[in-house]
Formats: sequence, C-alpha cells, structure tokens
Amino acid sequence: MSESLRIPRRVRHELKFRVLRVASVEDLTPTYRRIVLTGDDLEGFVSLGFDDHVKIFPPRLGEAPIMPTLGPDGPVFPEPRPVARDYTPRAYDPATRSLTLDFVTGHGGPATEWAMEAEVGSVVGVGGPRGSFIVPTAFADHVLIGDETALPAITRRLEELPAEARATVVVTVKGASERLPLASAARLSVAWVDRGDAMRSDPTPLSEAVERALADVDRRDAYVWIAAEAQVARALRAQVVGLGFDPKAMKAAGYWREGGTAEKEVIED
Repeated sequence: MSESLRIPRRVRHELKFRVLRVASVEDLTPTYRRIVLTGDDLEGFVSLGFDDHVKIFPPRLGEAPIMPTLGPDGPVFPEPRPVARDYTPRAYDPATRSLTLDFVTGHGGPATEWAMEAEVGSVVGVGGPRGSFIVPTAFADHVLIGDETALPAITRRLEELPAEARATVVVTVKGASERLPLASAARLSVAWVDRGDAMRSDPTPLSEAVERALADVDRRDAYVWIAAEAQVARALRAQVVGLGFDPKAMKAAGYWREGGTAEKEVIED
C-alpha cells in the first residue's frame, strides 16, 4: 500500500457557537443515552473525523446556555467562565439539521446531569468542532480500544470502514447490559470486557484483553486508536507499542480523568 494513503491529515473548520434544542431522547442501555439536537444554527456544521469533539455548554434546567462569543483573536469567555465538556458528534444529518450525541450517564458532572434532565425542547450550547483529524481507512487492520466513553467514536469509525478492512475492537463496560450492537462492513472482531465493580481507572481488565485480541493483528499495516480514562489510555498506549505496533500509526487520548473533568487529552511520547 502506498505510504501516502497511510498519512492522517488535519482539517481546520470555522469555529461557530450554536444554541440547539432537543429533538429526541433515547436510552440505548441503562447508562447510555442518545440525544438528537436540531436547529437552524446547525447550518454549515462539519465533522470529518470519527473522533472529532464539540464543546457542550450545559445550562441549568429552564435557563439559556452561557457561551463564548467570537472576537478577532478567537473565543471570548464571559466571567465566570461557563462550564464546558467535550463530546464526540455521533452523527450529523445536514438534510434534517440533526446532530446526534451519546452520553454515558450515572457518574455525575454538569453535562451528564443536563442529559439526564433533557427532554424534547430543552436547549444546550454547542461549540465546534474546531477541526478534524482524518485517519485513512486504507490500513489493513484497524484496532479500536476504549471504555464506554469511546463508544460514540468507535461505532462511528466502524461505519466508515470498507469491506476489505479488518477491525479489532476491545471495549470495557460494567456489565453485559451496557453493551451496544456494533456493526461494520469490515471484518469485525469484538472483545467486550465486563469489569464488574472494578474501577474504570484500572487498566488491568482492558490490558489483559488487549494482549489476547491483538495477537493476530498485522503490526506492519495497522492503525491503533485508544480512548479511555487518561492514565488507562497512557498505560494501554505503552503496552501496544511494546507489542510491536508503530507509535506513528497510533492515537491515544484521555477522554476523562479520575477526579478531574471530561476534557479530551491527546497522549503522546
């Protein structure tokens, strides 16, 4: 395969802040809620990368969202600075101007609390994406590793992959009731890791499953993507590199941090 087909690229987008309303709410599992947002402000919305993120500005129930404005040098934040959290655009339909976001619930936090209270007609502020990181689908093998917070990006990526690709997925959730159906045109292998009462910040359950799942993956022609709690993602990245995978064909991100906030943190050497 041509090396040029392996090279990820970054694309910048015009930054916009939008006020959107809830069109529908659906619980896909006991702790996984899908919310579809709509509104004329979605005109021009672009998300080209499967792990893009938007900023959610969750208001208190019945109040309008407080968001930055755009100044000549970028966003201008009011004081006190509004709460914001990062979420993956699960899907966008320009024909209906519908943006789908999936929320992992049950762990607290302002965005999650908003999602639990949200009903049709509720409003929320959304900013971005500011850009996209586009990973080619031409790799023979695609490895996707994470916890439940990674599922929006994983499911989106699986939908993008061609039939000639192979996809290896390793995901940890609390139990079988938290599993989502995963589908892809690619040849798909899925390992669900039910961690039970183990903490999501414990890398052990994922680490053991990754060792088994990656045994037959072609290290010479694979792209590896990892997203979980920040320290877990860091440990898994080191493990996968140690298994002989190319760190240049790899992306690891902390989607949240134990005791901290749910802001995306790219993990590098």
